[in-house]
Amino acid sequence: MDIRELRNKQGVISDMDGVIYHGDRLIPGSEAFIEWLVHSEKRYLFLTNSSQRSPRELSQKLARLGVEVGEEHFYTSAMATAAFLRSQCLSGSAYVIGEPALANALYDAGFTMNDSDPDYVVVGETSAYTYDRICHAVTLVNQGARLIGTNPDTTGPVEGGIVPATGALMAPIEMATGAKAYYIGKPNPVMMRAALQKVGCRREDTVIIGDRMDTDIVAGIEAGMDTVLVLTGVTTDQTIEQFAYRPSLVLPGIAHICR
Repeated sequence: MDIRELRNKQGVISDMDGVIYHGDRLIPGSEAFIEWLVHSEKRYLFLTNSSQRSPRELSQKLARLGVEVGEEHFYTSAMATAAFLRSQCLSGSAYVIGEPALANALYDAGFTMNDSDPDYVVVGETSAYTYDRICHAVTLVNQGARLIGTNPDTTGPVEGGIVPATGALMAPIEMATGAKAYYIGKPNPVMMRAALQKVGCRREDTVIIGDRMDTDIVAGIEAGMDTVLVLTGVTTDQTIEQFAYRPSLVLPGIAHICR
């Protein structure tokens, strides 16, 4: 795929962290990219493996950074996790290690919070991550609760560099219990199917843009979509070579799409 074919795609699914912003800093070219999406009348969705913010919070964050995007253009791993659990267990309960956006998504799906005998232990990114909470999660999993992760990312990009993400936060619980978490976020086809449905385009007419080979790019490849890797986040020119698969197109940053 060349840049002309990319620009002709009807649907665009884009990651956020490492593509649109780092922490509270907009990546150069992001504003022009979003303007291009709107003016070109693309069907677009920002698909993030982060479970820390709701669509409203993401919309407000971009507004603070100077970009207007409606709530309907966001889909998070918290939302995907809640939808999956609702399909598996109506009116279930969960012990959550995560931010309010994750708990609220589960509430909206009909789940209750339960720290004594939950159906699931659900882990997402959070600053409220303590040894006591890990120990309690281990106890609940050993008592039969099923272990769910919002996404498999072990790291995430921020303004100051790289920080641990859900996969890293999950590791102590998995090691202490012997249980293997089921991760809902990219590259899980569960999340990709939901994203395509929301965009409303065929996979052949849709492209996914991301900064990670191990989530964004492999998710697109396994979903039969063209893929664009931008080098403003986790993956670099050097680390691409560690993977057996390749993106359809590699760009220095999101700005190069609309030049």
